[in-house]
Amino acid sequence: MNLILLGPPGSGKGTQAEKISSDYDVPHISTGNILRHAIDQGTDLGLSAKKYMNEGKLVPDELVDEIVAERLSFLDCNRGFVLDGFPRDLTQAKALEGIRGIDTVFLVECPQQTLISRLSNRRECSSCGKIYHLLNNPPNREGFCDDCGNKLIQRADDQPQTIKKRLTTYEKETKPLIDYYGEERILVRLDGFQNPDTVYAEIKKYLP
Repeated sequence: MNLILLGPPGSGKGTQAEKISSDYDVPHISTGNILRHAIDQGTDLGLSAKKYMNEGKLVPDELVDEIVAERLSFLDCNRGFVLDGFPRDLTQAKALEGIRGIDTVFLVECPQQTLISRLSNRRECSSCGKIYHLLNNPPNREGFCDDCGNKLIQRADDQPQTIKKRLTTYEKETKPLIDYYGEERILVRLDGFQNPDTVYAEIKKYLP
């Protein structure tokens, strides 16, 4: 069961990936998490990625491809995996093809105004990283994390003007990817405007 979850920032694809991972006992592989892990572990690939990040540059596709390939070689991926945030473009999709076959690609779609509302109301704990939403999942004490008591912050990339740029970039990069997986007949479109449980019920129809 090798799966990919695609969707714009704020679509809820990460939430769905976590649900699949928990229910089907397969790893949820997010590029952000494995990059951070490689850096924390001080691997050769992680150190190379850190150099780019410290200079404020994007980690090159080739390096991300290598880090993902390394993660997919772990034993826990033998039963399957859920990729979240990878591939980001057609080049990465073709690189992935040479590493592991993909069974299903879920595309979580959502109206732009909903995405902006979701992201601009998102807050993150400055210490433990727990995510809150001021409307849907607020902290018990305003401005502070329920788990560790530290301050909640709004990430720079969750500012409305930045969100619009992120969504424009996503659409430009992902359109060819959507067309590609559509032609492969493994693409499933989902309405991310719905309640997360409703979206997940739809996903489960396509899982073994």
